[in-house]
Amino acid sequence: MKKGMVIKSTGSWYTVLDNDTIINCRIKGKFRIKGIKTTTPATVGDKIEYKMLEDGTGIILNIEKRKNYIIRRATSFHNEAHLLAANIDNAFLMVTLKSPQTQREFIDRFLITAEAYHIQSIILINKVDLLVKEDQKMLDDFINTYNLAHYKCIQISVKDNMNIDKVYELMKGKLNLIAGNSGVGKSALINAIDPSLNLKIDEISEYHKSGKHTTTFSEIFIPDEDTYIIDTPGIKGFGLIDFNKNEISLFFPEIFNISKNCKFYNCSHIHEPGCAVMDAVNKGLIGNSRYMSYLSIMQDNNSKYR
Repeated sequence: MKKGMVIKSTGSWYTVLDNDTIINCRIKGKFRIKGIKTTTPATVGDKIEYKMLEDGTGIILNIEKRKNYIIRRATSFHNEAHLLAANIDNAFLMVTLKSPQTQREFIDRFLITAEAYHIQSIILINKVDLLVKEDQKMLDDFINTYNLAHYKCIQISVKDNMNIDKVYELMKGKLNLIAGNSGVGKSALINAIDPSLNLKIDEISEYHKSGKHTTTFSEIFIPDEDTYIIDTPGIKGFGLIDFNKNEISLFFPEIFNISKNCKFYNCSHIHEPGCAVMDAVNKGLIGNSRYMSYLSIMQDNNSKYR
């Protein structure tokens, strides 16, 4: 059998890279992750085994064990999960504070999923060129909130080519996922890194102040021989799946670190006396928006929390 990596998934066909050779493959049989039903069995970043067919296409026979993956609840099939990518070294979450504004709960749900699968996350704040003097406090509060949570935040402007080299330095030699809502500039960032790709980008809807879907399928681009960048379709929401509710606090780094000082070892950080986490929120040591995201997740009755 031959080996390769999935670099594009369209649902029924998978583009596989085997050294310098590109093969279009279908998949044989059904593969499952921990018994979770997924919309597609393989995803970009998967290392697979395949065999060639007489017509020049291939058939995937096996998906090698993943070191990690990013997964969310499928939007159309609520009992299924959607795999964004696998075997990720860095997850770059692109956000915008204007045009469109990325919701904090979306950010936090993505980040705790990355934490759960031991994926390093870096927050890219794009379109800072749109911010005016009156927006400075909003920007400072955002950065402070996520610095308290131990996340690196990088201010960028794809339009003005601001800090693009800094981002690319972090990507070199790794498999990098770029995720975010539609319209935050994911494809534009990849174009800035490698203009020869000329990926399609679109303007923001002035009426909805939201992005339009220009990336239809997840795909890996290779700006140099050992650097891989995954462009993903814009995500409107991030439904959590395969989490134990009692463990949610473990994936908020700042909550987990401070929870060691709680009076009760099984403190839920919601109502108990002597809760160090609630005290830290009141003292500004944990961002209020992060704590509100935590409460929202804890109050969510999604059946996929197990």
